Amino acid sequence: MNETLSDVLEIIAPVDKEIVTKARGRTAQLVMPPRALGKLHDIAEKLCGIGGTLSPDVNKKAILVFAGDHGVAREGVSAYPQDITAMMVGTFLAGGAGINALARHAGAEVLVVDMGIAKALAVKALPNTDKLRMQSIAKGTRNFTRAPAMTRKQAEEAVMKGFLVASESFAQGCHLIGTGDMGIGNTTASAGIGMCVCKASIDDMVGRGTGVDSEGLARKKSVVVKALELHQPSADDGLDVLAKVGGFEIGGIAGCILAAAFHKKPVVVDGFISTAGALIAHLLCAHCVDYMFAGHLSEEPGHGIMLKHLGLEPILQLGMRLGEGTGAALAMGIIDAAVHVHTDVMTFAEANRQARLVSD
Repeated sequence: MNETLSDVLEIIAPVDKEIVTKARGRTAQLVMPPRALGKLHDIAEKLCGIGGTLSPDVNKKAILVFAGDHGVAREGVSAYPQDITAMMVGTFLAGGAGINALARHAGAEVLVVDMGIAKALAVKALPNTDKLRMQSIAKGTRNFTRAPAMTRKQAEEAVMKGFLVASESFAQGCHLIGTGDMGIGNTTASAGIGMCVCKASIDDMVGRGTGVDSEGLARKKSVVVKALELHQPSADDGLDVLAKVGGFEIGGIAGCILAAAFHKKPVVVDGFISTAGALIAHLLCAHCVDYMFAGHLSEEPGHGIMLKHLGLEPILQLGMRLGEGTGAALAMGIIDAAVHVHTDVMTFAEANRQARLVSD
């Protein structure tokens, strides 16, 4: 594909509202009390609008785990060292992480995208490298307490690399993508994005992430405030926000979401970091929210604020805060169920015809 970001944004359009109306008409005729299965009907009808069909298909699924490191980790904002990112990439590829277990349960493939890991990957020693996509922009972002996290050019590059990786999955027949993340320092970057875009307070947006203590939390809040005051990102310019306080993997997630909207496919947004990517995608193109499902509500305090800003309701709320795409993978089972209800349950007219056939 040779599209530029401008090309992509120009092509993305809202979902087909006429199909949604027709889908609601079918729901109203199902052999059950009106909308008896609650949000399952909402999910199915949204899927119909996304695909422009009354028979949506979400059978082939993938979780794209975007990995990247953050220069701001040097400020002591995480409970873990940055080497963990590369280690976890190996674990993802070996099939031994939380996301692998839940993706297997959901019947989803896990792909890992190196958007900018600080430590060089020993690719030849890694298992299942056919599941690895090398899209590294730099060895982690800059420390945004001292300089913007990346250049605007790099921000656009991150978005487009995420777009291209997701587009490749769609071209290979994927029906439903979930977003995942890995990167030490990424909740700090996501909080900066959330504060800027959602106009939220520091206490409401910044949480403990990987589990920092009270001293670490205070340091994390100070870092985010310092970065926003230093760089003054423009809250209505997605690339500016991403470049100044974001991360390469967050840009990749934004591009993945744009790809779903571009190809008219559904995307399940995971937790706090993925929703920071969704905020960037939404700033770039407001229509893309039509194609998003919020997989779950994480334990990070700012996540609900982000979802409210986007007008999305989480499918699940299980007290999770792992990331990796785990909430997206779990929600895929609910989305699957919604499709089966919509397509497999008879309408009253169909049931009456079936009854006549049996009685005859």
